[in-house]
Amino acid sequence: MRRLRIGILDLVTRNPTRALYARVMHPNLASIMPQVVGVWCEQAGHQVRFVCYTGFENLVEELPADIDLLVVGAFTQSAQLAYAVSNLFRARGAVTALGGPHARCYPEDARQYFDYVLGFTDKAVIGELLAECAPHRPNGRCLAAKRQPLELPALAERWKFVAPTIAKAPTIKIVPMIGSLGCPYTCSFCIDSTVAYQPLGFAQLSEDLRFLLTKLRHPIVGWHDPNFGVRFDDYMEAIESAVPPNRIRHIAESSLSLLGEAHLPRLKRNGFQAILPGIESWFDLGNKSKTRCTGLDKVKQVSEHVNLILRYIPYVQTNFVLGLDADMGPEPFELTKRFLELTPGAFPAYSLLSAFGRAAPLNLEYQRAGRVLPFPFHFLNNNHAMNVRPKHYQWPEFYERLVDVSAFSFSWRAIARRFAATAGAIPRFMNVVRAVSSEGFGRIRYHTTVRRLLDTDPSVRRFMEGENEPLPEFYHARIRNELGPLYRFLPAAALMHDPNAYLKAPAESAVTDEVPKRERLGRVRTAEPAGGRQLAL
Repeated sequence: MRRLRIGILDLVTRNPTRALYARVMHPNLASIMPQVVGVWCEQAGHQVRFVCYTGFENLVEELPADIDLLVVGAFTQSAQLAYAVSNLFRARGAVTALGGPHARCYPEDARQYFDYVLGFTDKAVIGELLAECAPHRPNGRCLAAKRQPLELPALAERWKFVAPTIAKAPTIKIVPMIGSLGCPYTCSFCIDSTVAYQPLGFAQLSEDLRFLLTKLRHPIVGWHDPNFGVRFDDYMEAIESAVPPNRIRHIAESSLSLLGEAHLPRLKRNGFQAILPGIESWFDLGNKSKTRCTGLDKVKQVSEHVNLILRYIPYVQTNFVLGLDADMGPEPFELTKRFLELTPGAFPAYSLLSAFGRAAPLNLEYQRAGRVLPFPFHFLNNNHAMNVRPKHYQWPEFYERLVDVSAFSFSWRAIARRFAATAGAIPRFMNVVRAVSSEGFGRIRYHTTVRRLLDTDPSVRRFMEGENEPLPEFYHARIRNELGPLYRFLPAAALMHDPNAYLKAPAESAVTDEVPKRERLGRVRTAEPAGGRQLAL
């Protein structure tokens, strides 16, 4: 096998930016699998140039022009940036491969612009890619393992890619780690709902933490587990055996069902500073919080629980999905405002209902009903477009309520109450920065603009009603402006996609193999859906 010059590109954002929040946090959003692939490529004897794109780098200059193979990891929001970069490097003679959530969700579209599209990616899949490394055009080749990898390279092996990435962060520096893959819960919207829960080695986890203490004095670990702490005692024992008290701080996504009072003191002792539980809806998905009630009763129960967590863990982000089919009228939004009044220390994160291609079986139902809209991938980040027409709302009403709850959540009064209810300088700092930057004020401005366009630009309303309207200029111009110089490399056909490709494709064309539900549920009793980390290269 010839020695290849390989570029590995981890796209943590979709476009160049100068936003304050991006400067502080984007380097801390790096994914693990691109680093893992870099290790595997070097172990196979190849030369690797690794770039984590945070929005501040010049991609054309960062990646060598003479690489043989470009491997890109991308979420769907970065797909059009990935397509543009692939087109540029293909023109230079390189072979290109795409992995990550977008490759799993939209393989039919991605294979038009990449030579390889990777589903579940293990060392054998990378070995096959490296051995062949040939152009496949006009349609790329799909490669996938039967399941997620059983083990991953140690942190010490990934460190050469981790260190330069976190060095880009000016203040807070978060090291990505993972202790498990998949999830046994079956939440209908989640990319991990059909992926078996699989813990990785706890002995290796301990060794990784010991190694980290040799590199950073007081590190912060960001756990990429879809649902941290399913095997709670095993996790805590692995941490406690390796880490002296007060040496490492931790951030994790977990379910409220795992954050009971019996576990919270131990999490506090082990340095957990931030927890991101999913609430999702006041009328649906109660398995995430182990609630049997709905409506105001659920608000009160969950608020009491989150306030309890805040007594032990200073930073709690509560995740909501807006526009679910169970929601109608003003009540879901008003209940969220009531929750924030009762729980001033919680930072709310709102996601608009989105159907990401093959990500979840429920998406087939939306496609059969003709409810999925062809919003360009650039806007499919759970915030800048809702590509499923709501069941019980007209668009103007939905956006009025979205703007209202966002303005309530990030008003100066709410920011002040959140500041007062939060302990610790860093949690307070992050709450304020997120609220006043693109995540808070920025989204209020954006949603307000969309609400106005629904009244003033007929093309926007027709497009969002699914009337086969061409892409409105508002969205086209935004892509053109945000991609900047790289826009000229975006293939013309890549601006849009077929939102019903999953429905039209034969079942055997998928790039992943699902584990049967009965097998999945037989392995573990409790967990919750993933939060969207990039786990399948």
